[in-house]
Amino acid sequence: MKHAEGNPEDLKKKFWKSLADSPFLFLQLTNDSSTAVPMSPQLDKDANSSIWFFTHTKSDFARLGSATATFEGKGHDMFARFNGTLVKETSQERFDQFWNNFIEAWYDGGKTDPDILFLRMDLGDAEIWDGDIGLLNTAKMALGMTVHDEAEKRHVDTVDI
Repeated sequence: MKHAEGNPEDLKKKFWKSLADSPFLFLQLTNDSSTAVPMSPQLDKDANSSIWFFTHTKSDFARLGSATATFEGKGHDMFARFNGTLVKETSQERFDQFWNNFIEAWYDGGKTDPDILFLRMDLGDAEIWDGDIGLLNTAKMALGMTVHDEAEKRHVDTVDI
């Protein structure tokens, strides 16, 4: 890890909790901003190097490959951008683990709908920002005072999340 004066492990934990508490992130194929759409990530608390998505076989994501996700936590308390690789997930056990009524609502044929594409995003590089800058820093900004050093303490570039 580099570029962090705070505790990167604490920030990563806060990121995963924030992502679990929010139902959406923006996902796009890398270098193709026209593919950016809100998606609902499926998380496994024991798998911190992958996230899963249900999509349609006709979606842009069916091309698989390099993807970028951006995330904003509830209350603007966390921001992240992370890269990874989209691959087709073949595990029926994983599929069943994540299947629920919210997902089923998108597919006319339910679990056996032929248009379901179940994807895994194997995570790579990430950049995470803690959005909680606090009342004192907000007051400093209102007065035109610098908060750059404080902001750097709430930011981490990481090789893996």
